[in-house]
Amino acid sequence: KIDYTVVGPEADLMEGIVDLFQDSGLKIIGPHKDAALLEGSKSFAKDFMKKYGIRTAEYEVFTDSDAAKEYIVSCRYPIVIKADGLASGKGVEILYTLEDAVRTIEDYMENGKFHEASRKIVIEEFLDGKEASIITLFDGERIIPLNSTMDHKKIGEGETGLNTGGMGSLTPNPYYTREIEEDFRNSIMNRTLEGLIAEDLRFKGVIFFGLMLTDRGSYLLEYNLRFGDPETQSLLETLTSDLNSIFLKTLEGCLHEEHVTCSEESALCVVLSSKCYPSSSNEDIDITDFFRSSHDKIRIYSYASRLEGKDILSHSGRILSVVSRGNKEDVHKNVYDYLLEVRNENLYYRRDIGRI
Repeated sequence: KIDYTVVGPEADLMEGIVDLFQDSGLKIIGPHKDAALLEGSKSFAKDFMKKYGIRTAEYEVFTDSDAAKEYIVSCRYPIVIKADGLASGKGVEILYTLEDAVRTIEDYMENGKFHEASRKIVIEEFLDGKEASIITLFDGERIIPLNSTMDHKKIGEGETGLNTGGMGSLTPNPYYTREIEEDFRNSIMNRTLEGLIAEDLRFKGVIFFGLMLTDRGSYLLEYNLRFGDPETQSLLETLTSDLNSIFLKTLEGCLHEEHVTCSEESALCVVLSSKCYPSSSNEDIDITDFFRSSHDKIRIYSYASRLEGKDILSHSGRILSVVSRGNKEDVHKNVYDYLLEVRNENLYYRRDIGRI
């Protein structure tokens, strides 16, 4: 007997796994197929934000590459180009010149860089500021925030290079002040709730708000309708409420603010990837040593790995997350001291997570 299911992969949500489970009488945390478009289609999400007065970057949507190229001639640079569909967190480009923007449009729309996901694109104004991730739970009536997190998307230190699924996170986000939280609740979260109810998009699951904190206020960049990775690893370290109880109250439609409590401590998560990431490789990497060494201030999360004899092997992409909880300075030292102790020349990680 399945008590309930929590969905991780966004593709499964878009394909209707929640509808399938509910039709079978099974409890499941996640949006039904119609609501999943808030994550699965950037244009759908942006139109939803615009309709309900949710502060977001100015944008235009294109299905014709020639029209997109004509539009960007008069844009103020930098601009942001996004694949409309799911692209594993990699379908976003910041372009600083017209030439680069034209090349990106061709890659996305004409060459199908992300297949059907990039045949339609969203072109947005560039917003300058600090990013914040707010993970919340929606019980069909209320949206309840868990905690704030700072994600590090770029592969290179100093937030440089290619986009990734995320190279590390810090919880809580040091830039997410009480004033910003109030602005987020009033201008973004409450209006999202209003829109979900008005559009009959109620569900029981996660709403992840990707924010840009600017001098003009908080802007909503995107919705995800699942727990973020690596944000969840650091967030769960700070959660002092029982997660199972929170999920059950979400499913019952009776989750309230008092059911969610978090520690005053910080938690840092650093992601270790293959050296070729975000490109892929089939080369095996031995990660056994990370599970042989014990450290009472460190928690290890493994991505796709397998046991071969007595060895634990993985390959390609993001491979491990290393997490510590404590005060902000201690967690940084704990994680990076551990990584110096358990060296692996086949793995890459950023050394500035939580310092940006």
